[in-house]
Amino acid sequence: MDMEMQTIRNNGSDAAGHQMATATGNREGHTHRGPYSAETGRLLEAQCNGGSVEIKSAGRVLALRDPQGSAICKMKKELKEVVCWKIPLWMLLLFLLVLIVAIILIALALCPALHQDVDEKFDPSTFNIPRLFKGNFSLLDLPFSDDLLVPSSNQSQALSHVLQGKLTVVYSSSPALSRYFSEAEVHAFRNGSVVAEYRLTFLMPEQQQEQLTRFTLSREMVYNVLRQSLHQQEDRGAYIDPLSLTLV
Repeated sequence: MDMEMQTIRNNGSDAAGHQMATATGNREGHTHRGPYSAETGRLLEAQCNGGSVEIKSAGRVLALRDPQGSAICKMKKELKEVVCWKIPLWMLLLFLLVLIVAIILIALALCPALHQDVDEKFDPSTFNIPRLFKGNFSLLDLPFSDDLLVPSSNQSQALSHVLQGKLTVVYSSSPALSRYFSEAEVHAFRNGSVVAEYRLTFLMPEQQQEQLTRFTLSREMVYNVLRQSLHQQEDRGAYIDPLSLTLV
């Protein structure tokens, strides 16, 4: 009986001693982990291969997948592929981009020329057929003077110059009639709230004489352009009454 108890005590001591030794060894291993970690770090290597990261440690290889890196690597690989005549894909795409930019720039440069109005090209020297209009209008808020009956008087010449300038501006700024307009003349005044008599001269090419007479240089067109402008006038010093306008 005594021998059995002694055996158990010995076994218990041995087991306890073994556990203490193991714990001491673990603490010592933890204490001296620095050199071991440095040695392990030297054994670790990382490498990108097709979007995966390979970690090598003590002869073992651990592969970690990187989806984003995999897509980038795949894209790079595709761009380097040869598509035709030993030209890589990236070079072909760059060439197409440059070509598109060049086409856009050329189109922008040619656009004004392509959309140029053919009708804007005309030779004024061929405009040799005159077309004449005459008429009269009344001036409001302007008292009549006997000097206006004398064409050579200063008052008559000054008023004629002002009115001729107004008529010239109207037809010179008209998109439809400006190229054909030649001259506006106010040649006489008469009593009746100052009535001015005027004459308009237009020039047109012989080849288009019939067409222009019927449409662009018709009496209705010339009359409406002047009347519309008179409705927008602001000069009260020589205000022309639009309702008094006549044109034949």
